[in-house]
Amino acid sequence: MDYKEVYEQWLSNPYFDEATKEELKNIAEDDNEIKERFYMDLEFGTAGLRGIIGAGTNRMNIYVVRRATQGLADYVNKAFTSPSVAISYDSRIKSGVFAKEAASVLAANGIKVHIYTELMPTPMLSYAVRNLKCSAGIMITASHNPAKYNGYKVYGSDGCQLTLDAAEIVLKNIESVPMFDGAKTISYDDGVADGRINYIPQSVIDSYLDEVSKQGIHTDLVKSSGLKVVYTPLNGTGNKPVRAILKKIGVEDVTVVPEQEYPDGNFPTCPYPNPEIFEALRLGLELAEKTDADL
Repeated sequence: MDYKEVYEQWLSNPYFDEATKEELKNIAEDDNEIKERFYMDLEFGTAGLRGIIGAGTNRMNIYVVRRATQGLADYVNKAFTSPSVAISYDSRIKSGVFAKEAASVLAANGIKVHIYTELMPTPMLSYAVRNLKCSAGIMITASHNPAKYNGYKVYGSDGCQLTLDAAEIVLKNIESVPMFDGAKTISYDDGVADGRINYIPQSVIDSYLDEVSKQGIHTDLVKSSGLKVVYTPLNGTGNKPVRAILKKIGVEDVTVVPEQEYPDGNFPTCPYPNPEIFEALRLGLELAEKTDADL
């Protein structure tokens, strides 16, 4: 099936919502755009998924997230007894939506879900996996990529990025899931109501902050040091946890950059470097991820 046929199926299949179809109708005369969106499936590797937000098999959207999560669900259901998965998400566009879609698919597959009540940084996802003794974890983020991207990172039961062997199994599972209504799903609200989807309690957050503060050196000197800190969350996830840690170790004089204090997936005052620098950064980080997976 070529990309045009897949495009036409997305337009005609009742599985896809009207907003998605309207977005696709708007590119009907742009063959290059149709090809870019449908010539392949968004690639799943050790880092999970990462792509431009939008409609299509080569884009980040709820249907790609559902399919990927069904592949993960099939993996953890086979590899673990009474499996559970922790989920976190960042400030990027649709991160919360994708997190809830993933939770709904996992719950529909009989997997217990632990999800944060609000956006949290990646290390807190890793910590939740270990603290709650989960089989896996999902972090909705696109890391260093521009604002038009989002991503779906998968972590193992050790809280580390999924190994290459495990990622290959998940990929094979994903490829066997039909795009058109192949993923099991339930209402997110129903999952919360019947206990299949659980919110991660404040006690886990407090425990994480305690563990982070223990890593400090001579933090007993901070309170009397007169230390002043200027901090920016860059419109991301660090605002609450970083300020909590600073307060915990005695840093009271903290100035937060107001333009970048609150979550904003458009990152309006956080410009990315020129394309050449960005590409070098991207390749370097991908190499680091592959090296980490090989160790």
